[in-house]
Amino acid sequence: MTIHDFEETHAQITVGRPRAFDTIPLGGLLIGIFDLMFAFIFYGLILGVPALRIFQSVAAGVLGRPRATEGGVRTFLLGICLHFVVATCIATVYYLATQVLSVLVRHPVVSGLIYGVIAYFGMKYIVMPLSAIGQMGRLPRLPILVTEVVGHAVLVGLPVALLARRSARLNGDKSSNSATAEPSLGSI
Repeated sequence: MTIHDFEETHAQITVGRPRAFDTIPLGGLLIGIFDLMFAFIFYGLILGVPALRIFQSVAAGVLGRPRATEGGVRTFLLGICLHFVVATCIATVYYLATQVLSVLVRHPVVSGLIYGVIAYFGMKYIVMPLSAIGQMGRLPRLPILVTEVVGHAVLVGLPVALLARRSARLNGDKSSNSATAEPSLGSI
């Protein structure tokens, strides 16, 4: 296979725009599950944070730390629900960005990895200080920071970018198939 063959094959791939229904709920679900697993494995198993405390810290964004930690299992479950709401918001922002920046669909791996890093720092330096938690706190130790950033790049940004690309390809295939079909009255 030569470069010319690759270019012809690549040119034949029709990429449309991602659909909101394909990208947002599935993206939120995938991001939520992957990040939840990351949280339990990294913070719980590796760093030794009690399981309840992990998602009580998410609920602290709405309730504040004291009320979240006093709430037991109820605030833990609230934290998991809020975690999936945030994950869906992250997927929504990426979907909306694909409507303006087609490069996000054409280059999903690079775009997704970068978006995951942006999402991490956006949460850390914008969302958390504006929440009931208040201050951002200090930066974690370098190994923890690197793990969190890489985790967000791979487990948050990349999945939603790949979902958006898949949706755009499927949407592009549907529009290219309809372009070869007989025209409808609306297109005459």
